[in-house]
Formats: sequence, structure tokens, C-alpha cells
Amino acid sequence: MADRAAPAERPPIEATGILLAGGAGTRFGGPKQLVSLDGETLAERAWRLLGVSCVARLAVGKRADGLPLPFELVDDGTDVRAPIAGLVAGLRAAATELCVVVPVDCPGLTPTALATLAAACRDAAVPRSGPLPGAYRRQALPVLERQLNAGRLQLRAALSELDVAEVELPENVLLNVNTRSDLRRAAALP
Repeated sequence: MADRAAPAERPPIEATGILLAGGAGTRFGGPKQLVSLDGETLAERAWRLLGVSCVARLAVGKRADGLPLPFELVDDGTDVRAPIAGLVAGLRAAATELCVVVPVDCPGLTPTALATLAAACRDAAVPRSGPLPGAYRRQALPVLERQLNAGRLQLRAALSELDVAEVELPENVLLNVNTRSDLRRAAALP
């Protein structure tokens, strides 16, 4: 927990942290962004992580959802609910070439995990388990935009067209909160 709770010991990554905060939370039964864990919402937790880890940060979602989030949202500008839409909007709005992308529902992420992804990034760097969290460069944007515009919403499929580094990260760091039982497991993380 020290890595997660303490300020970063290292200088921030020269990257924009992109928080994907637009999921509908259908499997969870409501907006996961507002669920509390250890005294803060999942959205606040991820936003704080990006603040200590990256030189810039932004959050992407759907303003029309009207969620009471403690930060401004960059609207993804689409009707679809898919991480690729948020990733495209985030890369377009990013202040840096390199971006570290964090879904709102991965509360075990640490500054070390984000730095590992950023250091490995070619067009992208992802854990073996999937495309998020990940590090992406703006040079990946044309491929991602083409996939999104064609209605191909699987981020994993878009990665097949990119130069992607696979990074080994601890399983507990990658815990994804999709259900109430996942939230209980996240509360038990060290």
C-alpha cells in the first residue's frame, strides 16, 4: 500500500495520465466511478494516482451522464460506450506524446506500474492480460481512430496493428472492479 498511498518517490513520468471515467457500470449495477473504497471514490483514487505519477492528467467520459466527479471531463464525443472511444478522445486532448491510460475501475494500480508501462511503450505497452491499463503514444491515434470510425470497438483488435510491448505486472495491481465481490477483493489489497 505504501506505493499507492505515498507521494511518488520518483519524478513524475513525462506523460499525460488519461483517466477513462465513462463506463456505464452495467455489470456492477451502477456507476463505478462513485463507489467508495478506503474513504475515496474509485474516480478520486485514480485521479490522485495520475496526479502523483504524470506531469499532466485529464479525464475522459460522457458529460451527459452528469456524474458528480471532482474534476472536469473531456467528453469523448461519441454515442458508444467503449474504452477505445475514451482512448481516442484522450490522445487527441493530451499535452504530451506519451500517455498512460487508466480505467477508473483498477484501484490496485501504483505509480511503479504506470512507470513500467511508460518505460516499455513503443506505439503502446500493455499488461499480458489486456489493453488496459496501458501506455500509448499519439502515433497510435490513426489506427485507433480508423477502428473506432469503422465501428470496431475492441481495443485488443486495434493493438494487432501497432508495435506493442507486453509488460508483466503483478496480478493484484491489475484487479478490475466489475462486481461487488471484486470491490471486496480490492478492499483487501495490501
